[in-house]
Amino acid sequence: MTNMSVFAELKARGLIAQVTDENDIQKLLDGGGAKFYIGFDATADSLHVGHLLQLIIMRHLQLAGNIPVFLLGGGTTMVGDPSGRTDMRQMLTMEQIAYNCECFKRQASNILDFTEDKCMMLNNADWLLDLNYVNFLREVGVHFSVNRMLAAECYKARWDKGLSFLELNYMIMQAYDFYEQFKRYNVVLQCGGDDQWSNILAGTELIRRKTSADSGGAGADAYGMTFKLLLTSTGQKMGKTQAGAVWLDPEKTTPFEFYQYWRNIDDADVLNCIRMLTFLPLAEIEQMESWEGSELNRAKQILAFELTNLVHGEMEAQKAEETAKALFTGGGAADMPTITLTAEDLTDDTIDILTLLVKANLCPSKSEARRAVEQGGVEAASEKVTGFAKIFTAAELAGDGIVVRRGKKHFCRVVLG
Repeated sequence: MTNMSVFAELKARGLIAQVTDENDIQKLLDGGGAKFYIGFDATADSLHVGHLLQLIIMRHLQLAGNIPVFLLGGGTTMVGDPSGRTDMRQMLTMEQIAYNCECFKRQASNILDFTEDKCMMLNNADWLLDLNYVNFLREVGVHFSVNRMLAAECYKARWDKGLSFLELNYMIMQAYDFYEQFKRYNVVLQCGGDDQWSNILAGTELIRRKTSADSGGAGADAYGMTFKLLLTSTGQKMGKTQAGAVWLDPEKTTPFEFYQYWRNIDDADVLNCIRMLTFLPLAEIEQMESWEGSELNRAKQILAFELTNLVHGEMEAQKAEETAKALFTGGGAADMPTITLTAEDLTDDTIDILTLLVKANLCPSKSEARRAVEQGGVEAASEKVTGFAKIFTAAELAGDGIVVRRGKKHFCRVVLG
């Protein structure tokens, strides 16, 4: 068991990017009992891998005795965060946002402990949606310099297509979130991905200015801390596949697909992911740094199991692991990704291999499917496909169907419903 403090451990795991005051934040978090928050805008009906790192950091700090505040963006989602985007976010209705917030609550509860006041869940709709616009401008907007706002990194990617006045308000709203939580609940630290640094600084500055105006003194201290984004060794954001985002909702990304995503990451990324995303002891991870070849495959299995266990529970993690082993040892397993075709997908009760690869989401187009066959990387029903004329009948797809594979890592069971 390590005696390392929680702040030191976050640093050792390579998680911390920027802090407003390292000494104060270290004392705050290592002492326990500090309330900190991370905001989650409800732009979809599920959290995804991009959120997972933040949930894991919240859990690290919670295990050290601090109190996470999971802030649902019921209000800020109405505007949309421009950070890192080149286009404007889709406008959602209040009903869509409320539904998405409920989905977030369920998924966060799998990772964070909400019992006995160990974690708080708030919604910024409670203080944002009923604001008086003129009063807000006078009491909050007066503390913001437009020149400084426009110089912020979070707005730069929006210049080419134009930054709307709607989006310009996002920084002010996020800063106001911090101020309201500071005032109402004594939340003293805001955390987030490194792309949120400008917004977080705006919040600490607003708290200082508002409390200074109220007291006539120097203003209260509030803090900010950002974390490194989860990137591949080539600098790409993790959590994207050919089929789209890797979701935490098992209905959108099955536990097996979630397991396989981590099982199939590049060798160059596996140890960094284990260090950043799992709760394995650092001493154990350090021993893995010398692993090569088949040992790296073992490291990927460890990573995949640990994260599937964290997000979906031990039973689903074990099922995913067993399914993967069965598949790669020539066996079969009912838990693998499955696509169900209908009679309308067939022509004269048959389907050709190129269409089948596209329907199974193993290739984005028939031209890509043709290249995969030409390169000898396609297998169906345990046989290598050598020609484009290969077809499958309705009878072959009935019952348990067939397993179609593209390369070593991509496969799907296809059945006729």
